[in-house]
Amino acid sequence: MIDWLRREALEPVIELNGHSLPIRLTRNRRAKRLTLRMAPDASEVRITLPHWCRSEEAIAFAHARRDWLSSQMAKVPERRDPVRDRTLLYRGAEIGIDWRESAPRKPSLSETKLLIGGPEESLAKRLQRWLEQEALRLFTDDAAEYCLRGGLDCAEVKLTRARRRWGSCSSEGVLRLNWRLVQAPDHVRRSVVAHEVAHLVHFDHSPAFHDLLGQLYEQDIDGPNSWLSRHGRELYATFG
Repeated sequence: MIDWLRREALEPVIELNGHSLPIRLTRNRRAKRLTLRMAPDASEVRITLPHWCRSEEAIAFAHARRDWLSSQMAKVPERRDPVRDRTLLYRGAEIGIDWRESAPRKPSLSETKLLIGGPEESLAKRLQRWLEQEALRLFTDDAAEYCLRGGLDCAEVKLTRARRRWGSCSSEGVLRLNWRLVQAPDHVRRSVVAHEVAHLVHFDHSPAFHDLLGQLYEQDIDGPNSWLSRHGRELYATFG
């Protein structure tokens, strides 16, 4: 290992595009090699490493791939500030934020605007809370529809703030869905719900799973999958 790489590997931090990012290490006994990725919001560099790998080697691995990490960081969308911009991404469209301190704190949505009151300094938190409530409502309705379509008992739905996964299905039959999908177009959100409902029956991605998903979901699944590949990072541009 060259000397500069040895020195930089001592600290779990890396300089990229003028920013100092922490390097987070996660050990996985099933891992056979190092896996490097940028956090969706470019807040940190993440490395999954085998249990036998030294931390210093993993950090050096990140520094040796600085150019690739810089290119990945450059792809992360610019941060959005709904309070400053007075706009919010909801179900695939921009809606205006009509904030008035004297208005009711409970948000009221019209076709193109969200009326909301209360102190401006806590507006961002209340907007995120509203989006999460809307996400749970929509996810619950979607899941109920797909469970009915598949002849399944209605599944419990919970929200997740996961950074890597849009959804998951537990062995107890609980669907956990990323609240940020409420910002995506309806067909994209619904595709993830249908995917997790199919996992209630098949806990793998076998042909039987895909056959069931094709029966549950009303459109071609490739469309929303492509949308998430192209635009998924944009859903992390708001609210950290």
